[in-house]
Amino acid sequence: HPNWSMGRKISIDSATMMNKGLEVIEAHYLFNLSSEKIDVVMHPQSIIHSSVYFEDGSTLSQLGNPDMRSVISYAMSYPNRIASGVPSLDLTQNSPLEFYTPDFEKFSCLRLAFEALKQSGSSMGTMNAANEVAVDSFLKGRISFLDISTVIEKTLNEAEHFYPSTLSEVIHNDQSARAIADKIIKSYA
Repeated sequence: HPNWSMGRKISIDSATMMNKGLEVIEAHYLFNLSSEKIDVVMHPQSIIHSSVYFEDGSTLSQLGNPDMRSVISYAMSYPNRIASGVPSLDLTQNSPLEFYTPDFEKFSCLRLAFEALKQSGSSMGTMNAANEVAVDSFLKGRISFLDISTVIEKTLNEAEHFYPSTLSEVIHNDQSARAIADKIIKSYA
C-alpha cells in the first residue's frame, strides 16, 4: 500500500485496494499462478514490496525504502542494477514491520478482483472498465466513495461474460461495461 504522493486516480485505487486487485491479476498472468496461490498482505510501512514463498518453507522478499525510483530504475536497466538516488534501507530504523490480512468486506474491490480472476474471460476487463468509470464519477462528485465497489459489482453482475478472441471483442467488452456502469451511476442521481 503506497505511502507516497500519487495522482488522483491511483490514490483512489490505492484506497479501495483495486490497485492490489489489478496486481493480483498481473501476478496470475506473469507467473502463471492460480488465484489460490496469490496472497495480498497489508504492510503499513511499505518496506517489503513483494514476497515469494518456496516449497521448503522459506520466503524471499524484496525490501526497500518506499520510493518508486528504485523500482523504475530496475525496470529500465534489467537485469542490471543502477543508482536510483534512493538511499539504502537501514533495517534498524524501520522496526517493527507489521503485516495484516486484508478485510475483504471492507476492501470489496480487492474481493471483486479475485472473483473476476476466477470467473476469467471478459470479467477482468469488465471490472477494470467499471472501476475507471466509477472512480471518475467519484472524483467528479457524482457518487460516494463507498459507491465505487457497488458500481463495479453491479456492472459485473449485469455484463455478459465471454472469452474474447479478438481485439475488437475486447474493445467492445470495454465499451459495453462502461455503458453499463454509466447507466448504474445515473440511477444514483
